[in-house]
Amino acid sequence: MAFMRASKFRHVFGKPLRKDQCYDNIRITKSSWDSTFCCVNPKFVAIITEAAGGGAFLVLPVNKVGRVERDVPLVAGHKAAVLDINWCPHNDQIIASASEDCTVKIWEIPDEGLVKNLTESVVDLVAHQRRVGQVIWHPTANNVLLSAGSDNKIFIWNVATAEVLTEIDTPDLTLSASFNYNGSKLVVTNKDKMMRLIDPRTGEITAEVQAHHGAKPSQAVYLKEGKIFTTGFSRMSERQYALWDEKDLSKPLVMEEIDNSNGVIFPFYDADTSMVYLCGKGDSLIRYYEVTEDAPYVHYLNLYQSSDPQRGIGYMPKRGLNVNACEIARFYKLLNSGLCEIIPFTVPRKSELFQDDLYPDTAGDIPAISAEDWHAGKNAEPILISLKDGYKTVKKEGIKAVKKSDALTKMPTKKPASSTTTHDHGEEASEAASSGPAHQPENAKPVPSGQVEKFDATKLIKEVEQLKEIIKKQEKRIKELENKVSEMESGMEEIVNDTGAV
Repeated sequence: MAFMRASKFRHVFGKPLRKDQCYDNIRITKSSWDSTFCCVNPKFVAIITEAAGGGAFLVLPVNKVGRVERDVPLVAGHKAAVLDINWCPHNDQIIASASEDCTVKIWEIPDEGLVKNLTESVVDLVAHQRRVGQVIWHPTANNVLLSAGSDNKIFIWNVATAEVLTEIDTPDLTLSASFNYNGSKLVVTNKDKMMRLIDPRTGEITAEVQAHHGAKPSQAVYLKEGKIFTTGFSRMSERQYALWDEKDLSKPLVMEEIDNSNGVIFPFYDADTSMVYLCGKGDSLIRYYEVTEDAPYVHYLNLYQSSDPQRGIGYMPKRGLNVNACEIARFYKLLNSGLCEIIPFTVPRKSELFQDDLYPDTAGDIPAISAEDWHAGKNAEPILISLKDGYKTVKKEGIKAVKKSDALTKMPTKKPASSTTTHDHGEEASEAASSGPAHQPENAKPVPSGQVEKFDATKLIKEVEQLKEIIKKQEKRIKELENKVSEMESGMEEIVNDTGAV
């Protein structure tokens, strides 16, 4: 006799809000890139939109529901389409965007929302040679951001100094990336069907496996306790999910087939409840599962179904939920009609009191560690907060980062030894900057207290331009030499042939 497994999440159900309580009339991007196109936090909802002659995304205060005006202000500083956006987990007004224009931009949204188009980013992160398709913030370290591009590179940035902490070469295009709970490890899926575990500080690939055999894109998300949840396709193009143990990737703990649809499935993970929500692109349903420590590990709970397929989807962090209504998840579902539908998922409870078992302490918005300490090798778990009295948003100081042309002079005058960065493949701009007067060798004397070391930014930029000119000349000279060698080789072949004929 089969028995029903007991779970407090077995009766979780999703119910969409009325249309007038959602956001309507949004020109959602028509991009074919595999992205969720939407990102939310307790203050704002951001949605990538169609934009003529550039890339833009919409940012609305969470409570500003209803019809969106055609001339609504946008974040519009990219020169080509925006492919991915991600809110900073430690500051609800900071958002990163990745674009086809090869740049990553960091934006600070005003407290009250946008009143006019925002075209000036706080900082530009420039290193990728081709379009950038992923941006992911570090879960515990302040101002640490991952970007992945079509140049098969992943960069880990210190956003506050606009410098690359780690450069990682991957064998193929990165389709998804996820940090583990404390941000000391990284899992990525690549276009070559492989899933790889990477040390984000050194860039070393520590393990790899072919997670799913199908040709279509797979996704991976790091769970707690060293587990990894993946979605992908079988050889027969059936959609699958799998659970892996980071210690042994030789075979999955679980692999189950889902259906025969063809949309990429995005997994959303809640570390507090150990629930995973699967949202397929073009699907009209959201499946949810509970992951446990014991076999069979992944337990199907239920699904939310509607008549409208999802174009994109956003997932609210736990601190943005209504705990008084026993809401344990909230999705923002983008429809082809231009509607952003809000779907709260709740656990039915009769009591009006705070439900401790549904809401253990959750990750707050205070970073546990600095970028420098993290890069020097320290780890820290997220700083947890109680949701008993609800989460109160607090206005924070923005990123005091360099802007555009000042990027070359935004190098620290003296770095502590612990945060010294080494690059396997040095970035030209950073190297050029460090060769200028802004850089000091490790044994240089510190600047006396009260004195400010002066930089000549114009001179520094001029030196970089001169370096670029020298490189161009050298490349031209190498090309000429290669042509001469080629001509000599052709001549030698003719002589050998003539000799052989004689």
